[in-house]
Amino acid sequence: MGVLGGWGAANLLYSGIEVGSATGSNKYFHRMNLIWGGVNFTLGSIGFLFTKNKDGLDYSQSLKKQISIEKVYLFNAGLDVAYVAGGFYLKERANQNIAKYDQYRGYGKSIILQGAALFLFDGIMYLVHQNHGKNLFKIPANMQIGIRENGINCLVNFK
Repeated sequence: MGVLGGWGAANLLYSGIEVGSATGSNKYFHRMNLIWGGVNFTLGSIGFLFTKNKDGLDYSQSLKKQISIEKVYLFNAGLDVAYVAGGFYLKERANQNIAKYDQYRGYGKSIILQGAALFLFDGIMYLVHQNHGKNLFKIPANMQIGIRENGINCLVNFK
């Protein structure tokens, strides 16, 4: 979440400086980056502040949380692809609407950039979480699980 918030802050800072002197499609590019920067900074900040689990999770809760977070990152990656496609659509639309050429082109470039950056972020986060999650699905070497006639048997050796 620190990376997402940092990306948002960088967009706010850079485009905040540039938007005043930008012309043509660059003016719209920086305007859109300010919007994205604000959203990303806010989401990153909220995520950073409120996603810490102070109490810890038991094994079952950890598995559910792991699967859930992986799904979230995959879903977000799909949205990111849609953002990039939407950005290319706006850039193409600019060629067909000369009156709004700069606006569509600037917004399109910004959405492509933001979508690609978020796709990279979500893809890396998915891979990191998936790699960490592999250990959750392994039965520890010091644990034996068996089935008995009256239930399930679990033996843990403490060495």
